[in-house]
Amino acid sequence: MKILIVNGPNLNMLGLREPEIYGRKSFEEYFEGLQMEYPGVTLHYFQSNHEGDLIDKIQEANLNYQGIILNAGGYSHTSIALADAISAVETAVVEVHISNIYSREAYRKNSLTASRCDGCITGLGLKGYALAIEYFID
Repeated sequence: MKILIVNGPNLNMLGLREPEIYGRKSFEEYFEGLQMEYPGVTLHYFQSNHEGDLIDKIQEANLNYQGIILNAGGYSHTSIALADAISAVETAVVEVHISNIYSREAYRKNSLTASRCDGCITGLGLKGYALAIEYFID
């Protein structure tokens, strides 16, 4: 099984950015642990701060992966184009948010991309990525 993790803007700053919300571990450190935890799953990771790059990666992943885990960061709340890209692919997508978007600022409570995904995991920290992998395995 092949799963692609796609992280959006500012997620390259995990471990440094607002550690009281996002924790002190970088995503690269966490990703190494995921690979060890799921040796039977081929995990690939992509991060970009640019909306078009995220759209291109989702389109490229179509039918080449059994699942896409997407944390679009702030684009979740603003990007119709990203939502359309999710709708355009046949590969299942699960949205993940490290923080609980429903307990934060009002503008974060609306995700334009979530309704296009198979599911959404929010507020469980980095553990949300592992839960998304579990979804695809099952």
